[in-house]
Amino acid sequence: MTVRLATAAARHDSSVEDRRESAHLTCALVNNMPDGAFDATERQYVGLLETGSEDIALEVRRYAMSGVPRGAHTSARIAEEYLPLAGVYLDPPDVLIVTGSNPVEVHIQDEPYWDDLAELLTWSRKHVRSTLLSCLSAHAALTVFDDISRVRLPTKCTGVFAERVATTQPLAVGLEPEILLPHSRWNSVPSESLEDAGYELVIRSDATGWSVASRREEGRELVLVQGHPEYDPSSLLREYRRDAGRYVRHERDDLPFLPYRCVSPEDWGPLEDLHREIINGDRGVLHFERYPFDDVGARAPWPWRSMARRFYTNWLSSVEPGGE
Repeated sequence: MTVRLATAAARHDSSVEDRRESAHLTCALVNNMPDGAFDATERQYVGLLETGSEDIALEVRRYAMSGVPRGAHTSARIAEEYLPLAGVYLDPPDVLIVTGSNPVEVHIQDEPYWDDLAELLTWSRKHVRSTLLSCLSAHAALTVFDDISRVRLPTKCTGVFAERVATTQPLAVGLEPEILLPHSRWNSVPSESLEDAGYELVIRSDATGWSVASRREEGRELVLVQGHPEYDPSSLLREYRRDAGRYVRHERDDLPFLPYRCVSPEDWGPLEDLHREIINGDRGVLHFERYPFDDVGARAPWPWRSMARRFYTNWLSSVEPGGE
């Protein structure tokens, strides 16, 4: 496997032809995650692209949308290492990944970066051979392409859940019929709406609905992902630590949600006890900070790791290098 990260500096001293000559596939990664998850999201996706590319030489070009609020540190890193989003239109990649983002508006069309996202999705439909969209970006595609709106869930869908796999589908070749997959979202789209719109459900469950769906149009593939195969073992616990910490410090008053089975079996009981104490009124910072989050996170299992690697291998291998 060979993965090369294109940087903002590199674009000044290498031409498009030079970059293409050294890569069989080009991948545009548009990272829309907020600052707290920005670096981890990049690391997770690049890691899966490295393992999934196998013997395919792959160049990854990183982009970020200007509408996502940024602090000084992340803004500086984007300026140094990321490419201007406008460049993706001038030099179309073979494959495109658009990450999810933190939803801040009730209506997805009111998100501050909506116009840029809708333009990118519309353009990719005609110019990119395979596009993979995560979470909010997947919901955006359903809105733009199919006029299907996301639905706000009564409670947050968060945790590690059992899923069923359509093993005859090309994206699922080599996967087990049943897998475990993490989720973390407030919104969803009914499975029936996707099937009516011509999508094939690749991974789904009764608890979470669909997790992966795909549709081919004129030789181009659109892959929608509601789950998070890119997550590392402690991702969900870190999210809980962030939200619960804000709650006990009185930075927010909405109760945190404990991700289902996000730690090892021996750690689940004590974590449930901590959560129960927190939501029952114990907002003591010292008690919360005594919990060994780092140690528990280091022990968290990673049962979806091989599935995620295989899934990305299947996705990348479905695109023939150097051809339309």
